[in-house]
Amino acid sequence: MSYRLERSLFIPRPRPEVFGFFSDAFNLERVTPSFLHFHILTPPPIAMRAGTVIDYELRLYGVKFHWKTRISAFEPPFYFEDEQEKGPYRHWHHRHDFEEVPGGTLMRDLVDYALAFEPFGSLAHSLFVRRSVEKIFEYRNQTILEIFGAKEHRDVDAQNIRAPQNPRK
Repeated sequence: MSYRLERSLFIPRPRPEVFGFFSDAFNLERVTPSFLHFHILTPPPIAMRAGTVIDYELRLYGVKFHWKTRISAFEPPFYFEDEQEKGPYRHWHHRHDFEEVPGGTLMRDLVDYALAFEPFGSLAHSLFVRRSVEKIFEYRNQTILEIFGAKEHRDVDAQNIRAPQNPRK
């Protein structure tokens, strides 16, 4: 089964500044919760563009994972997409959109993902994966607001994770 996480966050900074922050792959370590023990293995500098491959390692529930993603689309300052090539999911596709709005930038995340080993993957999703993914993105959004000096957390789209209407295949 495929799942979708959608989040939107207002960041009171200009779009080029926000996009610039996210186009530096090493900032991902700054916005990832410490319980994941997340570390980028690809040596700097990482030139962000379509086709760039980034290697990471992380630990979840005591299990160490190697994760490799490829930047599949990169259109500054509007959006970029990353897709898992190797990692803990059967499928992971993350689109990052940046829209200029009055007073700042509306950042949208759309993540389509699936777990392996069905039907056990669906059970794992309902028992702990869903909450873990939500917790990671909640931490990420709060940290982003702190980095950009925002006074309040305005998570625009709080529906979180659900099975998509038209999942990508």
